[in-house]
This record gives sequence, structure tokens and C-alpha cells, in this order.
Amino acid sequence: MDTLSKTNSKAEATHVECASPRQSQSEDIFDDSLDSIERTATGKFVWLVTLTASVGGLLFGYDTGIISAVLLYLNTDLGSVLNSNEKELITSITSGGAFIGAIIAGMTADRFGRKGAIYAGCFLFVAGAIVQATAFSLAQMTVGRLIVGFGVGSAAMIVPLYIAEVAPAKYRGRMIGLDNMCITGGQLISYGIGAGLAKTNHGWRIMVGLGAVPAIILAILLPFCPESPRQLINHGHPEAAARVLQRIFPHATSEQVHQKIQHITLSNQAFQEFKGGKSQWWLIKQLYVVPSNLRALIAACGLMAISQLSGFNSLMYYSSTLFALIGFSNPVAVGAIIAATNFFFTFVYFLVVDRFGRRRVLLSTMWGMALFLALAAVAFHWIPVNHDLSLKSTASVGWPAYLVLVCMICYVGFYSSGIGNMAWVSSELFPYEVRAAGTMMLTCSCWGSNIIVASTFLTQMENTTPSGAFGFYAAICFFGWIAVYFCYPEVKNMTLEDIREIFNHGFGVKYARELQKSIRDKRRGGSV
Repeated sequence: MDTLSKTNSKAEATHVECASPRQSQSEDIFDDSLDSIERTATGKFVWLVTLTASVGGLLFGYDTGIISAVLLYLNTDLGSVLNSNEKELITSITSGGAFIGAIIAGMTADRFGRKGAIYAGCFLFVAGAIVQATAFSLAQMTVGRLIVGFGVGSAAMIVPLYIAEVAPAKYRGRMIGLDNMCITGGQLISYGIGAGLAKTNHGWRIMVGLGAVPAIILAILLPFCPESPRQLINHGHPEAAARVLQRIFPHATSEQVHQKIQHITLSNQAFQEFKGGKSQWWLIKQLYVVPSNLRALIAACGLMAISQLSGFNSLMYYSSTLFALIGFSNPVAVGAIIAATNFFFTFVYFLVVDRFGRRRVLLSTMWGMALFLALAAVAFHWIPVNHDLSLKSTASVGWPAYLVLVCMICYVGFYSSGIGNMAWVSSELFPYEVRAAGTMMLTCSCWGSNIIVASTFLTQMENTTPSGAFGFYAAICFFGWIAVYFCYPEVKNMTLEDIREIFNHGFGVKYARELQKSIRDKRRGGSV
């Protein structure tokens, strides 16, 4: 049998097995004869595309991080000094907008493509920055933060999805990690700008206005980036998809490109047959009524919820307020230490994720998050804080405050090198036919949990004391570690087409381990 005949036979078998997500696919689908292109070297093109798309992450990070400094310097510029509830409003409204933006982006991603949603996000970031910078009332500031939230939700949902679909399997975790590095980089930049403009009259207006600059840069660079090959095939442009794949894999042969196109086409045909003209809401429903999809949804969204409910964003949003509370005279600069730690350990994650794997990194870091949050809770017991979150007049910065700072640095180090970035990679767990809907739900779980933290942190500290709040976050991290052990499979080095089989075997922790060994054996045998 010649090569073409083998390929066609293989394609027919794969098509039958993929046609219904309810059916378990045979192990033959994991024979990577149609994905030999993944073993070829990649060039700089795909890294440049990833870096460009990751500017959306920079926007995400900047606009969520800058609010920490803005809250300190608003003074009476919005008509009066803001109380805790008003601060929580303009902070959490961005998360609420991101929740809605993620839904809209998810509902339109397959129809209009990934790049269309990124363009829309750029417009929203610019508009939101202008509204905020010109705000003279709480209402206008709230509207500006809401508009930015729409952009944040769109970027948070679409950018990882886009990168996952253009990235080679062996670099996918690292490339999505690059987006996360840009998020943490944006947060670090926001803290630096916040500290630099601290003594500038109405400097907070410049802080929020600068959020438009990366959006404009992204809009200018985006025309040089291709649409996702899977989206091009989905819209009937296989020739354009082939050209993109050839640029992603410059050393691949035309036959390997053809085979990859065929593999993606089969998955797309399965999607079209699966959807069968049904509505978008019907497609979302399949995340819940198809057992394997539901398990993927629980694993992905559960990890995302844990990453948000562990309290990390309370530091991003309120670190300046928190460090002012415990007595530091320059809380924005101290908060910048946290942001710098976040950025550095995101780089550590970037180096280890594809080498050691998702599951191992999670299990190696989440225990540290729980430990240092618990230590911070203990340290807060020795800091004399009033019920209204002011420091008692007789207090000064002492060893408990420094211990809290050290605990926060260690906590952020463990968070950023593990779950903080890993949660966004989980879009890879969803089968193609529900990937956009699944990523939308993943992003919604992020922002839904984020809303809870942003809108309750100050109130929770007032009502349960800082020790109670941080003890609560420590418990979430501990039980989250247990959940990961039982429910989060290892999928490193697997193609997106391979991953879909795992959740047909429960949560697939054991099956994924065996499957990876099988794939390694096949590839070693094929290379001999």
C-alpha cells in the first residue's frame, strides 16, 4: 500500500472514531502518522506571532494591576474620599465586565475567528482608558473600568485559545506561558508606573490613560499575524492554512503539511457532524451532557477557580492598601516587589512547564501556597489592626509585618511558577468541537471567582480579621492540592487531537500516564 493510500485509510478510520464524542476512540488515533510534522523543527515565526498576541496579556496585566496604585491616589478627585465598598466596586466591576466580555468572545470566536475578537479587545482597552482618564465622578470611573473589563475578558479568553491553536505541541505550554509572562510583566509595569507617578498631581489619570498604548501597538501588529490554521480550515481555506503551517514548521515537507491539514480537517468534520446545524447554546450544553466533556470542564474550570479563590488577586488589586495597612511607608514600592516576584517566577514556569509537565509542577507548588498563606495568617495575629483596617496609632513596622511580606513573596513565587499560569493552559483539555465554548467557560470561571475575591476582600478582612481571611485562602489551596492529585491528568507533549481521548477514561490520570508512555515508545520506534 503506498503512502497516500495508508494516509487515506488512516483518515477514514479516524473520521469514524471522531464522529461522535460520546464514543471512545481507538488507540490507533494516537498513532501520530498524521502529525509527524510535530517532530520537525520550528522557526522564529511562530514565536513572533505568540509574542505579538501576548501583548493582549500585557494589557490584561496592566489594567488589573494599575488599580492598586490608583486606589491610593484618587483622594477626592471623584468627588469624595472613597470608602471600602466604593473601592471594591471600581475594582470588582472590571472582573464583572471581564466575565461578560469572555462570554461574548466565546460566543463569537468560531464565527468571526480569533483575530476579530482580539481587534475588538484593542478598541475596548483604548475606549476604557479614555473614559477612566477623564473621570470626575465615581459613576464615570466605574463605567471606564467596566469597558476595560470587557476588553480584559475578551483578551483573557481569546489570546490563550489563539496561541494554543498555532503553537507546536512540544512548545504549547511554553508559548501560553509567554502570554502569562506578559500578564505578569504588565502588572509589574503598572506597579513601576504607579510608584513613579506617586507624587505627580493627578498622576492616576496618566496611569489609567497609558493603558491605551499597548492596545494601539497590538492593533498595528496584528495584521502581520495569521489566523489560526484550525480556524482557516473551519472556514474553508485549507490552502491558506497550509501556508500558515509551512511558516510555523519551516522544515516540514509538503506531505507532512498535507497530513497535518488532513488531521485537522478530520477533527473539523467531526465538529461539524457533531454540531449538525445546532445553536451555540446547544453546543455549550454539550460541555455538561457529554461525560468526557464534563470531566474536562471540571478539571479545567476547577483549577482556574482554585487559582482565583486562593486570594492571589487580592494582592494584585489591594497590595498597596494591604502594605499600607501593616505600616509600610511606601506601599506601592513594596507592592512592586510582589509584582516583580510574580514576573520572575512566571519565567521559571516558562522554563519548566514543558520539561516537567503540568501535573508535576502543580503538585510541587500548591502545597507551598497553602503553607505560606497559613504563616501569613499567623503573623497577622501579632499586627494590631483596627476593625476599620487602620493600624493602631501605637503600632510600627515590626517583625510580623516583615514576616507577612516574606510570606507573600514566597506565596507568589509558588503561585506564579505553578497554578497561576497553569490554569490558563487548561484550554488544551477541551476537544475541538467544544474548545471555544470550553475556553469561554474557563474564562468565566476565572472572572466569576475573581469577582468574589475583588468584591469581598476588604469586607472579609474587616469581618473575619486578616488572619481569618488568609487562613481561608490557605484552606482553599490545601484542598485544591488534593483535587489536583485525583482529577488533573498530565498532557504534556500531546497534540490537541490526542488529548480528547483522556477524559473518556474518568479523569484520566492513570490513563494519561500510560498513554504518554505508549506515545513515547511509538515515536522512539518510528525514529529508529
